[in-house]
Amino acid sequence: MLSVRWSNIDGLVRYERALKVLGDKRMRAVENRVVNRTGDAARTQVRRQLPKQTGLKRKVIVEAVRVSRSDPSTLTYTMTAQGGEVALKFFGARETRRGVSAAPFGQRKIFEGAFMKAGWVWSKRVIKPNWNGQVFKRTGGTTRTGMDEFEKQKSGVFIPKEMVRGATKSAFERTVSSVMPRRFEHEIKRATGGAFS
Repeated sequence: MLSVRWSNIDGLVRYERALKVLGDKRMRAVENRVVNRTGDAARTQVRRQLPKQTGLKRKVIVEAVRVSRSDPSTLTYTMTAQGGEVALKFFGARETRRGVSAAPFGQRKIFEGAFMKAGWVWSKRVIKPNWNGQVFKRTGGTTRTGMDEFEKQKSGVFIPKEMVRGATKSAFERTVSSVMPRRFEHEIKRATGGAFS
């Protein structure tokens, strides 16, 4: 949620004067432009910070973070991300003799006993196309046909949770608090032909 806090009364007086000059309809159009430009700047910062914070590629973040832009009736710019725990395969996973090496949260580590290829002999292991590059680990059980049972491995990263904490949250708040007042002043000057400064 975006919120604006004016640090001095002078800003409120200017806002009130501009509102009287422009009228409600034109003022809402100005506010809409301010919210959208500020939201776009904040979205850019979120897209820069989330890959560093989560360890995911920027492309994955861009696809995951959805934006709903403001319009004059709502004056609300919303960024959302859906989904659960991200699979380990999205973190540069590669199989080693000890397990799978991957980098969730940007920290590379070995997941002992995990695997991405089929076969018991190391030199003869094969990639299974229907596994889609996923990382698995044996559960210790067996299937009805007597095969080893295994499960897909997750990373511990939830994009919606990471979006609202840490460096990403700080970058969002910093951007909104610095861009919105400047943008508002610019749009008021533009709408009034420079009458307010």
